[in-house]
Amino acid sequence: MIFDKNIVKRILIVLAFMLIISISFSFFIPTENINVRIYTHLKINSLTLNVNFGHYKIIADGSLVAEDMGDSEFKLVYKEDSIYLFKGMKHLGNYKYIKFHSENTSELKIKLLHPDRKPRIYQQSLLFSTQDGFIKIINEIEVDKYIAGVTEAESGSRSNSEFYKVQAILARTFALSHINKHVLEGFSLCDQVHCQVYYGKPRDNDRISEAVLATSNLVVVDDNLNLIVAAFHSNSGGQTANSEDVWGAKTSYLRSINDSFSVRMPNANWQRKMSADDWLTYLKLKHNYPTDDDSARQIALNFKQENRKVYLEASTVKVPLKFVRQDLQLKSTFFSIKQIGNDSVLFIGRGYGHGLGMCQEGAMKMSKQGYSYQQILNFYYKNIKIIDMKKLSFFRDE
Repeated sequence: MIFDKNIVKRILIVLAFMLIISISFSFFIPTENINVRIYTHLKINSLTLNVNFGHYKIIADGSLVAEDMGDSEFKLVYKEDSIYLFKGMKHLGNYKYIKFHSENTSELKIKLLHPDRKPRIYQQSLLFSTQDGFIKIINEIEVDKYIAGVTEAESGSRSNSEFYKVQAILARTFALSHINKHVLEGFSLCDQVHCQVYYGKPRDNDRISEAVLATSNLVVVDDNLNLIVAAFHSNSGGQTANSEDVWGAKTSYLRSINDSFSVRMPNANWQRKMSADDWLTYLKLKHNYPTDDDSARQIALNFKQENRKVYLEASTVKVPLKFVRQDLQLKSTFFSIKQIGNDSVLFIGRGYGHGLGMCQEGAMKMSKQGYSYQQILNFYYKNIKIIDMKKLSFFRDE
């Protein structure tokens, strides 16, 4: 039998893709380390490195070229599809791949020169390679050290220990359920909101690390023992949303609840003034809204939303509020509209973010009032269990 090589190639690609997808959605096998691409959004040409703490071996294209315990500054410069490596004033060579390797709690201070950015501290190993005319950087780090960095980046450095525990559990749950998100690109997760924000070692390292240690291995699962989508947002405005109203898919744990803890917090309320003509023109052009109909026009100019709605409705037209929020760059979909005179409308909004899952400001308030991380998680997520990820296979077999 004669096979078409192109057909065979396409079949192999599809099978490989199906395998990756099946791995991504299967039960996660705990690992000690995770590979996180850092400065993902930047095109890096040059940087300096200093050993902040510990001992590093510098391996370039498979060979040991130097060791350092903090007595030298290294400089990496992209040029002619290679990375030029300098130790002090000495040129060590030109390479495609450079690894600053550490097997302990060592730390590196990295300072981007082009583009210019403030220094950051990254723990454990950093890998540098060439990609698309720039330097690509990956941080190879223990999962919980990464979780500590995410916890501060996502929640700030002025929270209390109980809230840090909540954020750490959610960060771990997200990381482990998306461990293969960038597998085709050679790393696990990126450091942007596409995955989770991560800026390296937290400034409030002691308290955050204690919170991460106190909740080590804990993740959130649904009633089928699957890792949940650990969604959270800044402020619910007094009511969270259902998953199907935002993402189209219904889950057992992302259910709308009344959230009194969020209502007197910084991001609970907002306003936005807009020309009435601009608002009606947007509705007409983008959503084919019947602005010539007097009744529909009045609904658009005086829209009330005491409880969360999914649509602005008039006649047979439904305008998805999530698209209005996206197009007009509003803080949330939880808004009412009030006509001001003949020329303007005022958006009177509540909350900040998509409204799914945990409200960060509400959770912070709960933690300050003495609620435990278990109580906070069970308040914002329904029908869940908080479980040691290493015991998941045992419970699945029960």
